[in-house]
Amino acid sequence: MEARLRIEHADLSLVGDREDNQDRVAVAVTENAALAMVIDGMGGHSDGSRAADTALKSLLGSFQRSSLPLFDPLGFLHLSLSKAHDDVARLGRSQSIDSRPRATIAVCLVQEGVAYWAHVGDSRIYHIRSGKVLARTRDHSHVELLLREGKITEEEMATHPMRNFVECCLGGDPAIPEMTIGAPHRLEPHDVLLLCTDGIWANLRDSDIAAFFRDESQDLRAWLEALGRRAVQASAPFSDNATAAVLRLVQP
Repeated sequence: MEARLRIEHADLSLVGDREDNQDRVAVAVTENAALAMVIDGMGGHSDGSRAADTALKSLLGSFQRSSLPLFDPLGFLHLSLSKAHDDVARLGRSQSIDSRPRATIAVCLVQEGVAYWAHVGDSRIYHIRSGKVLARTRDHSHVELLLREGKITEEEMATHPMRNFVECCLGGDPAIPEMTIGAPHRLEPHDVLLLCTDGIWANLRDSDIAAFFRDESQDLRAWLEALGRRAVQASAPFSDNATAAVLRLVQP
């Protein structure tokens, strides 16, 4: 008999210095699998929110309709993200290409002690163990490319003139966007998976983010709330919506 998945989770979404919040976050946990996602809506006040709401509803629906644990987790991520993109793109069919609703997304599935993740745009996923980053997603952005090529430093990313330029997203063009589906990551008890929009990571170093999760006895929500406050403070008085979900494995 398979052991029941035991996982702790928390989420938050802060408006920051914006007038409204276009980010969305959700965590769904069953006996056999958990799915977490963060979504950053783009395209004006109402359109950004509509894009994020639509993507969230689509992903949760795909998960809820699936037999768990999933036989093909990576295939699920590809198909469900493609469907979410189609659903968001459909919102803007009557609008000009530049004004259509869009969203970035990071989504993580955990089952049988393994994490599977995917993202489109610059919403991120961090795999953290004992306060250190083991792995993180690489943004679909111009500044991330410059960082990987060694042309700018991590500190310079926050002030680069193209820091907000995202190369792909859900919605907009009907064609399926570039998406990165990561290799499976084996988890150990107390490992942390952090999903966050750019309002969390924009003005914090990866090592600073991971340090919030170094104490395995700390309450998970307290960790996350402290990180959210720090992220907003670091970007004030121009902070973006700051949204995150965190999962901590108790038992595979």
